[in-house]
Amino acid sequence: MEGMQAYGAGKAGGAFDPVTFLQQPQTILRIVSWLFSIVIFGCIANEGYINQAKEEEEYCIFNRNQNACNYGVFMGSMAFLCCVGFLALDIYFPQISSVKDRKKAVLADIGLSAFWSFMWFVGFCFLANQWQVSEDNQFKERGDAARAAITFSFFSIFTWGAQALFSMEKLKNVSFEEEYTKLFPPQPHQSFV
Repeated sequence: MEGMQAYGAGKAGGAFDPVTFLQQPQTILRIVSWLFSIVIFGCIANEGYINQAKEEEEYCIFNRNQNACNYGVFMGSMAFLCCVGFLALDIYFPQISSVKDRKKAVLADIGLSAFWSFMWFVGFCFLANQWQVSEDNQFKERGDAARAAITFSFFSIFTWGAQALFSMEKLKNVSFEEEYTKLFPPQPHQSFV
């Protein structure tokens, strides 16, 4: 019964090992997704807006569609925060003693990772379409930032999808019927007579 695990972590209260934590595939994917969200947010926030010489108002380089830039900036910043939150949860996860709480954390991870994968698919399609129909040559000058945002939106689909798959593996490895007794086997009572 020694070494039993629930949802990919050992018994609660174990020591935190940063090297082992950083070598886990799910941690690596979270860090990569975190970096991708920074790139997307940064590219659009820094070079996603331009103004004409005759005009004071700034326009989005994605076909002058403010919604495209707003979507990219919002999704990049929210994905950044979500990655930080899940990294913190991954660090705290071995300390969670309740099997039900671990299950909730894993289910939340699956749901939010799948949601983010879908949202990046929508973002990729939306940004790529708006960039494709953009006709203003002045906007094309800042094409590197737009292409980087589109590219990293595409890659984010797969990193978030892989995170959902890793979380589903955690969920599959535990049978729900006897999970509590596997984690905490009954201790024989000793009498001191």
